Amino acid sequence: MLLLGVIATFFLFGLLFFFLFFFSIIYLSTSSESSSLDNRKLPRSYPLIGSYFAVFANRNQRHQWLTEVIRHSPTGTFALHRTFGELQIFTANPANVQHILKTHFNLYPKGDLSNTIFSDFLGSGIFNVDGDNWKLQRQISSHEFNTKSIRKFVQTVVETELSDRLLPILASAATTESVIDLQNVLERFTFDNICKIAFGFDPEFLLPSMPPTKFAVAFELATMSSSNRFISMFPAIWKVKRALDIGSEKCVRQAISQVREFAQSMVKKKKHELNETDDLLSRLLNSCLLSETLVTDMVISFILAGRDTTSAALTWFFWLVSNNSQVEKEILREIREKSESPNYDEVKDMAYIHASLCESMRLFPPVAADTKVAASDDILPDGTFVKKGTRVTYHIYAMGRMEKLWGVDWPEYRPERWLEKDTVTGKWIFIPKDAYVYPVFQAGPRICLGKDMAFLQMKKIVAGVVRHFRVVPTIEKGSEPVYNAFLTSKMIGGFQVRIERRDD
Repeated sequence: MLLLGVIATFFLFGLLFFFLFFFSIIYLSTSSESSSLDNRKLPRSYPLIGSYFAVFANRNQRHQWLTEVIRHSPTGTFALHRTFGELQIFTANPANVQHILKTHFNLYPKGDLSNTIFSDFLGSGIFNVDGDNWKLQRQISSHEFNTKSIRKFVQTVVETELSDRLLPILASAATTESVIDLQNVLERFTFDNICKIAFGFDPEFLLPSMPPTKFAVAFELATMSSSNRFISMFPAIWKVKRALDIGSEKCVRQAISQVREFAQSMVKKKKHELNETDDLLSRLLNSCLLSETLVTDMVISFILAGRDTTSAALTWFFWLVSNNSQVEKEILREIREKSESPNYDEVKDMAYIHASLCESMRLFPPVAADTKVAASDDILPDGTFVKKGTRVTYHIYAMGRMEKLWGVDWPEYRPERWLEKDTVTGKWIFIPKDAYVYPVFQAGPRICLGKDMAFLQMKKIVAGVVRHFRVVPTIEKGSEPVYNAFLTSKMIGGFQVRIERRDD
């Protein structure tokens, strides 16, 4: 009976795929000449399959396409018709974002959808739960992230990785005049960093040989595959594959097993060590009575949060700065006002670099969008009705590109939009934007706990790299790298650059 059920399931999926493929070819062939015009309209919806054709046609540029649709919506909100009558609401309206993330926070949890998709990977970690479990982890994590000792520990880890690994690799690339993938280098840097901060363990992912470290490769596969589940137009397919342990779901199961087995072994090892250390795992085990499983879930969540977000932000930052010589000069001037290895107060005082990073994340956010699920019927401030169980996504990438929010010069990379000059000292003063206009670090009760830590890390890296080197992209002048995002953003094809020493 089980075999017959499997055969019947695959037969039905085969028919569905044939139907969709046939009509997709028709749709693409009839819309190729007017694709630029169609992308500016609300996507058409059809019975049963919803807006599948539009989603399929724009699958390689979905965030750019969604941004265009949102831009042409009068309220900055639209409802995407998914398959089998399911709706997903996308919004770039700050009033709606505040409603979701703060005013009616309890009405918009992560929901069962997130738990179903990420439970095997993140377990009951802070990014995958709601209610009392989330509150407990938030309270514990907030305390740990706000201690002076963890701040000092993070600064030491970043300085060591910067001076011992990143700068020597860049110096070698400059000497040999070789082309390197800076995105890959930065991903390795931040992975080493977050593992040291979270576990007190050095995976040695950023070495001159660029080794394919087993834990890092497994973590990457687990992250990408889990993200693909989230954007799937036909969730039943991956669910069946997971139940049967076949194909891509078998690969992701194996990767997740490797990640969780390693994390659990680190928890057990730390639990039996009597010495006090400052990594997050040791602090969690020493400060509160939590089960090994929950601590494992929390630490995996911290690695996920700190692993690619910082490297993604820096990748796009170096791309933008390399194309804006005046911004680069101003950054270099600020760096040279500080010591060779700036301390915490000096890093905190780098207002222009802070603004430059915020501006790059406005245009290329590390996380393109975030989704909640309505716990009951509701009406958003712009009048959009939300039915219970509907996915509601605030689109961060689109919000950074809205003329209504940033003015007609929104396409320009201009850090000065975040700054004011002190009339007495003439120094730059950083002026933050409203968190619901710029929700790069989320906002409300779930605002990112590691925000200050991330800026500390990024500013230290910028100060170290820009002081000594120029980053010169090899991409043809006038071209622009392609932005895509799963759980975190990527520069498709990597960021190929040459490194030049600053002789001045």
